Amino acid sequence: MNDTKTANSKDKIIRVDYLARVEGEGSLYVKVKGGKVKDVEFKIFEPPRFFEAFLRGRLYKEAPDITARICGICPIAYQMSSSQAMENALGVKVSPGIRNLRRLIYCGEWIESHVLHVYMLHAPDFLGYESAIHMAKDHGELVQKALRMKKLGNEIMEVVGGRAVHPINVGVGGFYRAPSKKELQALVDELKWCREAAMDTVRLVAGFNFPEFDMDYEYVALSHPSEYAITEGRLISNRGLNIDVSEYEQCFEESHEIHSHALHSAIKGRGAYFVGPLARFNLNFDQLHDEEKKLAEEVTCTPPVNNPFKGIIIRSLETLYAVNESLRLIESYEPPEPSMMAITPKASRGCGCTEAPRGICWHRYTLDDKGIIQDAKIVPPTSQNQKQIEKDLYAYVSQYMHLPKDQLTWQCEQAVRNYDPCISCATHFLKLEIDRED
Repeated sequence: MNDTKTANSKDKIIRVDYLARVEGEGSLYVKVKGGKVKDVEFKIFEPPRFFEAFLRGRLYKEAPDITARICGICPIAYQMSSSQAMENALGVKVSPGIRNLRRLIYCGEWIESHVLHVYMLHAPDFLGYESAIHMAKDHGELVQKALRMKKLGNEIMEVVGGRAVHPINVGVGGFYRAPSKKELQALVDELKWCREAAMDTVRLVAGFNFPEFDMDYEYVALSHPSEYAITEGRLISNRGLNIDVSEYEQCFEESHEIHSHALHSAIKGRGAYFVGPLARFNLNFDQLHDEEKKLAEEVTCTPPVNNPFKGIIIRSLETLYAVNESLRLIESYEPPEPSMMAITPKASRGCGCTEAPRGICWHRYTLDDKGIIQDAKIVPPTSQNQKQIEKDLYAYVSQYMHLPKDQLTWQCEQAVRNYDPCISCATHFLKLEIDRED
């Protein structure tokens, strides 16, 4: 419901009580005084879910199954980060075969999550529709293609993980069962179709009209010397950060803001930072496959890309990367033997970090000598982007304050959707209020 109250031509309050196409609940308050933005509060109403508390007292091997419940869209991110944190704590190094299988299931998650965002959550903004359902009336074939692409991502997760939502085959040390070559080979034809569909998607979204809005970001992402980082690497930024994931808490800090239930993350002494596809793309572009790099050049979208509205192009390019990477991994696949590494519990502390579709997902656990979790800390991507989202909105309203109320409101909502925020598993997210004062 939209509720607009106008005291005079310069004093305005704009409220958007319910915004679909973003996961979670929250609101935005913007105060304009004397023609200038004075305050922006990106408020998150997500109630505390206490997952870190749930983990205390549980056995180390339960962490992947418990943390997967944090998100139904990105369970692999939580399973992989928790598994690798436990392996780091317990001194376990998985085999190359297990590592490749993890990368494959993560590619499935990237495909299903990116396609969901691109077509169902974000494309309606650019095409002028209230929702993907409304968009389907005029673009039925496009929506059907998107559903088929997303289904493929889910199928990869199901074949490797046992099921698409909250997979049950992922464990500390590897997989309870390795899929056969035949099971993975059955995905190849659909992946080849999806490669063409992903290329079409990149060309489609690159043709959207994007607001002029470039920002000076500090991008943070994992970086690996020999591949486009997904499951492991060092944490780097475009401003000199280069640390092991175990050093995260030495360089990053969280703070509680009174207007939000979610903690705000910042780089110590520097402030807001940006994680997710735009960060990965700008920091690791050279490690994409040749096909993605050539297509990026074709659609004139190569680093540096500092317009967050163009994140939809980057997500589409990463979808193509995940499809091509899946084909490569399946072609060379041999079932790992064993599929699960042997583990001996001990008192220890370990960290893990992987690239969820929305950005880095960092975990840290402390175990006792029986492998019982004594302490846990989980930092998801959206909480890391929250401070930067506020900065974007501050700058965007300042730059486009002249727009009509409805248009400015719509584009503020879209500015938040640029980050594909996953605040909770709810379906509505933003309440926008702009308070103008002379």
